[in-house]
Amino acid sequence: RGFVYDSRNNLQMRGLVVLLISKAAGPNTTELSFQHSMVSGIYSSQRSLAEITELIHTAFLVHRGIVNIGELKSCDGPLKDMQFGNKMAVLSGDFLLANACTSLAQLQNTKVVELISSAIGDLVQGIYYENSKSSEENCLTDDIGISTWKEQVFLSHSALLAKSCQAAMELAKHSAEIQDMAFQYGKHMSMSHKLHLDLQPFVKENSSDTMAFSLNSAPAVLHQEFLGREAWIKQIRELQEAIRAGKGVTSAIDLCCCHGNRALAALECFPPSEARDALANIVYAVTRFP
Repeated sequence: RGFVYDSRNNLQMRGLVVLLISKAAGPNTTELSFQHSMVSGIYSSQRSLAEITELIHTAFLVHRGIVNIGELKSCDGPLKDMQFGNKMAVLSGDFLLANACTSLAQLQNTKVVELISSAIGDLVQGIYYENSKSSEENCLTDDIGISTWKEQVFLSHSALLAKSCQAAMELAKHSAEIQDMAFQYGKHMSMSHKLHLDLQPFVKENSSDTMAFSLNSAPAVLHQEFLGREAWIKQIRELQEAIRAGKGVTSAIDLCCCHGNRALAALECFPPSEARDALANIVYAVTRFP
């Protein structure tokens, strides 16, 4: 746990956002009983929540590292080593998740427990869907629309951050409106971040023609909607260039900016501060394209 939760690494974006939005919201002026636990404008329970969020995210990353033994070849390495690695990944991920759940219970807030528990359920559902589809033989891409894509991305990428932001507001006893705005920021910022990642193979000026990209990324799904399923299958071997020349990329950029603008709009309910500016800068960073 000390290895993965280390202040010297830069992979803790979700925990950072939880801390920033906690600081941006500030203390609840109507609740003076527990303000003695604040440090730099953030309650100790909110700091614990940021750590819990990172532990849950890391646990799922470790579990994603499990390899499919059935797909291994002799050149990949000894089978026993792979089986041992899988066991370690399962146990390590479970250990981190158990630590997160223990810390979550110690917050002694049933609504926060419910929010984060439902986020874990969303993650499981989203990752299960991804794995079930990727394991199908000769599966080029799912025949889905952008609305279905948004639902799947929310489950696997946005739910944890969105509900953690809302839970941080609940810990400070902020109003339902503030909690909803925090949820909206976490949701739309993470959606714009996912769109930004999906767009990189198509918008990077120096990217090679063989740069990897997902056939279920937002530009691909939007291109499929504009082009039609049959024509999409015919163009599969030239897909990356076809998407780059079509409407998928521009539509995905517009969608990324739309989610970014909705995240910025959610920040308007928070008072001006350095923390709010930092949250806005995160959005600007993922909605700016060359």
